[in-house]
Amino acid sequence: MKGVVVKSTGSWYLVRDLDGGQLYDCRIKGKFRVAGIKSTNPLAVGDLVNFELEENDEGQGIIDGIQDRKNYIIRKSVNLSKRVHIIAANMDQALLVTTLAKPATSTGFMDRFLSTAEAYNIPTVIVFNKCDLYDDEDIRSELEYRKAVYSAIGYTCIETSATEGLGLEELATLLKGKTTLLSGHSGVGKSTLINTIEPELNLKTGAVSSSHNKGQHTTTFAEMHPLQMGGDIIDTPGIKGFGLVNMEDTDLSHFFPEIFVISKECKFHNCKHVNEPQCAVKAAVDEHKIAPTRYESYLNQLNDQDETTHYRSTDY
Repeated sequence: MKGVVVKSTGSWYLVRDLDGGQLYDCRIKGKFRVAGIKSTNPLAVGDLVNFELEENDEGQGIIDGIQDRKNYIIRKSVNLSKRVHIIAANMDQALLVTTLAKPATSTGFMDRFLSTAEAYNIPTVIVFNKCDLYDDEDIRSELEYRKAVYSAIGYTCIETSATEGLGLEELATLLKGKTTLLSGHSGVGKSTLINTIEPELNLKTGAVSSSHNKGQHTTTFAEMHPLQMGGDIIDTPGIKGFGLVNMEDTDLSHFFPEIFVISKECKFHNCKHVNEPQCAVKAAVDEHKIAPTRYESYLNQLNDQDETTHYRSTDY
């Protein structure tokens, strides 16, 4: 039988049969590791697997094979610097939900996620959520700045508000028929947004902490949910930090599309765009052809000033 992993809780995996849609609790047959990936979890939500039913229990099965992944996204595992945790696999796109208020999402975090998604070939849509709260003029200016920056790079940007119904029709159109990774900080309204589009899902939501103005975790494990309009949503625990994995210094600029294009004009082919002479990228920053926030994010990632120290056991 063939199925897709829709939930992983450690040693057991919930698998949806691709033919009938029935769910089975499955375990792995013996020990197997995905070639080339040293991860804490051999299987992830979104993996396509082969499984067989156990003889004495129709509701349980044994996974005995995994199909090649078209893509996947990973993070550095907690307390295991040389190993990684696979968040999800086989996505058509990612939905990065951000906010500029309660809680605010930094451009550094956005760029860290985007460069990782670029590295693993996952197209990303940026959602600016809770727009009903953007009454302050400075916040509105910041919103217009970010939309201009990321739209110019080529990212689709959507303004949404679950309470006012803003952008929901456009968002639903993007989700229909696709497998989408839902990601962002805790408290940015990921689950509320999806519940508004498909109330039947009834994803668990939580309030933002008034004392710290940060979201509180409501999702414990990554889980795939089918959409009635077609497609699937992979809901993930809120992310506080996003550590880059297995990136060489000379490769990092490849995952900043606007930097990569201009880098071809640098004098040296291995230019890191820091202190090298005749660097086209630095010139483009000075000429405002590359946003200073993006260049700062690039330098921070190059220097590995990452956010992995902020991970907690339930963070992705």
